[in-house]
Amino acid sequence: MQRIITMTKLKFTTKLPVSIFKEGEYFIAHTPALDISTSGDTYDEVRKRFREVVEIFFEETVRKGTLEEVLREFGWTRVRKQWMPPVVISHEPQEVRIAIPA
Repeated sequence: MQRIITMTKLKFTTKLPVSIFKEGEYFIAHTPALDISTSGDTYDEVRKRFREVVEIFFEETVRKGTLEEVLREFGWTRVRKQWMPPVVISHEPQEVRIAIPA
């Protein structure tokens, strides 16, 4: 008797807060909702890579069976079977004074 194992894909849509900035020649994308960053040579490339790395993140946590645990650690909540990332209240530059001993 042959067993057929099928993997069902977890599908949902969410809006992740993403900061994209330029560091030297490269563009960097970061989301605090998953603490994931990636880089690219262009704005479009970093956006594409960001989507890819988020997909890999979810694929791997589902494969390892740790999705719920990891999302809760990052502050996500589950509302009616839908996972919701934490809401970014503010993204702003703040001046800080740093004393570095000589």
